[in-house]
Amino acid sequence: MAKIEHVSPLAPEKFPELPVIGGVRFAALEAGVRYSGRTDLMLAELCEGTAVAGVFTRSSTRSAAVLDCQEKITEDLEGKAAILVNSGNSNAFTGQSGFDSVAKITAAVAEEMGIEQNRVFTASTGVIGEPLKWERITAKIGELSASLEEGAMEQAARAIMTTDTFPKGATQTATLDGVEVKIAGFAKGSGMIAPDMATMLCYIFTDTAISREVLQQCLWLDNASTFNCVTVDGDTSTSDTVLVAATGKADMAPITDFADPRVRVFRDALHAVMKDLAIQIARDGEGASKLIEVQVTGANANGPAHRVAMAIANSPLVKTAVAGEDPNWGRVVMAVGKAGERAERDRLTIWFGDILVAENGWVAPSYTEEAGAAYMKNSEITIRVDLGLDNGTATVWSCDLTHGYISINADYRS
Repeated sequence: MAKIEHVSPLAPEKFPELPVIGGVRFAALEAGVRYSGRTDLMLAELCEGTAVAGVFTRSSTRSAAVLDCQEKITEDLEGKAAILVNSGNSNAFTGQSGFDSVAKITAAVAEEMGIEQNRVFTASTGVIGEPLKWERITAKIGELSASLEEGAMEQAARAIMTTDTFPKGATQTATLDGVEVKIAGFAKGSGMIAPDMATMLCYIFTDTAISREVLQQCLWLDNASTFNCVTVDGDTSTSDTVLVAATGKADMAPITDFADPRVRVFRDALHAVMKDLAIQIARDGEGASKLIEVQVTGANANGPAHRVAMAIANSPLVKTAVAGEDPNWGRVVMAVGKAGERAERDRLTIWFGDILVAENGWVAPSYTEEAGAAYMKNSEITIRVDLGLDNGTATVWSCDLTHGYISINADYRS
């Protein structure tokens, strides 16, 4: 894996100050899963009664850990729970040994922490197709358990990084019936990023009292307009996992019905955390120098709008034009046309930021190449497209495509 020597120029100034979430403790350390000299293993302990919801990649070659989590996530168990994540090796496409590794790891965590094995959720991220050296992980479970503490979320965020250049964290609060609840989480993702139910690894924690069924509905819906709207390179990972854990430690009456009016308030805060983390992933795209936001309006429906937006965001020609600060709007036209959705030349309107670029089937009379070139020098670029057909809308986030992406991935395993 290429050594990351520079932090993304789009990175936030610092990791946010994340609150302590009642009922959650974290630990992180070096296990030498693949590399030495880096923290690569994290553990989160969740108190009794924690509700856990999840969404996962729909890749046909998803990892053993993903398949294991998918089986467990639908169970309503009341005991303590745990999440263990390693970086360096994805334990994907590793045959029966992959499932055996997950079983060994979850059994070791369960025994050490007094947790039912069906309440131990794992994830692995890194190189595909190499057997996971699970013994290096299980050898550290005791040390991890002994070092658990409430305020170690940043250390946990750093432990799951692969080619990420910075750890990604976000937090929000919400007031439910006069009670302030907290939501905080972290994610990893930099390359092999394309949405398909979930994208990258993400773990979000809240002290909200909410049932697993309602929490799952909230996550499913909010995922559609956050993590499923970010793309770096169009490649869907075998390991994509998003878990949300609600400990119920807040002093409030539990939310057990999705029709409860408090759900909307909770979802707004959860959505804000998820959107923040999704955009941070785009900011940390491998080799990225510019953040790209694509807004599509006027489509037949939201689904077609999303597919057009993703066609633009995933286009190598659009992404390299942005990298080269070239206002080549013809590439946007191309991407709209290849999306396979209804579009009519003379109804199409394109903007770079607030600059009207094209309308009525041709370049806008007011547009100048100088204005477009000046706009492209910004570190954050917005491409707006109106199809002029109906009221379908979508917004997605991506990044430019530079030589840095090639450099990172050309020697990823070295």
